[in-house]
Amino acid sequence: MSAPTRTAPEAARTARRLPFVPQAVAIAIAVALWWFVTTVLVAPDSLVREFAPQYVFPAIVDLLARGVLLPDALASLWRLLVGLLIAATLGIPLGLLIGLNPLVERATMPIMQFLRMISPLSWAPIAVALFGIGHQPVFFLIAAAAIWPIVINTAAGVHGIDQGYPMVARSFGATRLELLTTVVLPAIRAQVQTGLRVGLGIAWVVLVPAEMLGVRSGLGYQILNARDQLAYDQVMAVIVVIGFLGFWLDWAARHLLRERRRPVSVEEADRPF
Repeated sequence: MSAPTRTAPEAARTARRLPFVPQAVAIAIAVALWWFVTTVLVAPDSLVREFAPQYVFPAIVDLLARGVLLPDALASLWRLLVGLLIAATLGIPLGLLIGLNPLVERATMPIMQFLRMISPLSWAPIAVALFGIGHQPVFFLIAAAAIWPIVINTAAGVHGIDQGYPMVARSFGATRLELLTTVVLPAIRAQVQTGLRVGLGIAWVVLVPAEMLGVRSGLGYQILNARDQLAYDQVMAVIVVIGFLGFWLDWAARHLLRERRRPVSVEEADRPF
């Protein structure tokens, strides 16, 4: 007799008992392929060997021991946060204005479509000319990268609101401010969160090249510094750290921005808005 095959519920229970096994196996396979490509397939004197994992992970430890990696990572995260806050502060109100006012939407749509299709890094020379060398051009480029997903998702959320809800609120005599705070903003919460998460991912991608504009700290600067020293193991080490931090930033955004339902009290249930 052949061995009985596992049913779908049994496989699901096994996956719940061992949630991290598939991820660990995939990571192990990826590292093995990385080692094979950079160690076995290349010539013994190739510079590609510098990027092999057996050199990269000790380089990460060395950068940490020298007190270089952590300050640069914190500097990059701080710039990311400031740029994302600027994008959210400008993008959410602009998305609300576009979504709530059809005239504004028709007037601004050509300009918005034109600007959002321009690579944020194309603004680098203008950012340096306007703000000089330092943090400000990096903030500008991050905000320019993150603002459009926030604007578009906010406006789309407003367009998706069931018009019956605003009509009911108006029938109860709700003012424009009450309509905005009790109907519109709660209804578009999920779309705004999606825009913030997408903007975060784009901003993180733009951050590293933006930090190559003359700042003296950050992960982008550290890549240039290691390259100038021909320390290619450190270059790859910083790249690995960038991917690692990006993964956890996205994980944090998914968990912090997801909608959480809370029980509604009797007073809130009886209150129209």
